Amino acid sequence: MEDDALKPKLVESWDGSHTLRVESLNEHYHSHKGALRESQHVFLQMGLHELMERQRIRILEVGFGTGLNALLTALSDGPEIHYLTLETYPLSMELVEQLNYPDLVQDPRASTLFKQLHESPWEESVSLTDRFTLEKRKCPIQDLRDIENVDLVYYDAFAPHAQPELWEPSIWTQLFDQMNSDGYLVTYCAKGQVRRDMIAAGFEVERLEGPPGKREMLRAKKP
Repeated sequence: MEDDALKPKLVESWDGSHTLRVESLNEHYHSHKGALRESQHVFLQMGLHELMERQRIRILEVGFGTGLNALLTALSDGPEIHYLTLETYPLSMELVEQLNYPDLVQDPRASTLFKQLHESPWEESVSLTDRFTLEKRKCPIQDLRDIENVDLVYYDAFAPHAQPELWEPSIWTQLFDQMNSDGYLVTYCAKGQVRRDMIAAGFEVERLEGPPGKREMLRAKKP
């Protein structure tokens, strides 16, 4: 999310990867205790890796932000992926070009792919590789009504204290209806109320070990 009021500031997290800090919300885009390691653990290891044996999957990401989750997913070896990501306040390319993720993932494809992720047009589906199709929308999750058959949700909105409207019980009911059976939702958040609301929506929810610096995270499964 970026606009004149938020003014995200580039900072280096504990693992050397960049994150962005929004002083007005007292929030970071990724963990200041390791942005790259958080993304790899929460969304790849605990999410995508559960579905690696499938031929094709649809991922919904709530919070495109820096594009780090999308980059790591696009570089992964596995199923054919349609990646729908939501972001109401895209970052400027000036700020994007300062992020050091392509240098850290040690993949020769990373730099070009990271640029393509951010320069691809909004509201269109674009094939960036033979196994990864990107669709970016400037749309809040509450307004996303034309999607179904989601296999995996990356829920990466700002924390409940900063964006409470993105953690309302109705969100989990909506996502439950939009997901396939045996689909997963992963988030760094481990708040008890969020877990209870997910269960009330119909999910089976487990607490898992969190990324470095965080004790727990949540993974929800649609039975």
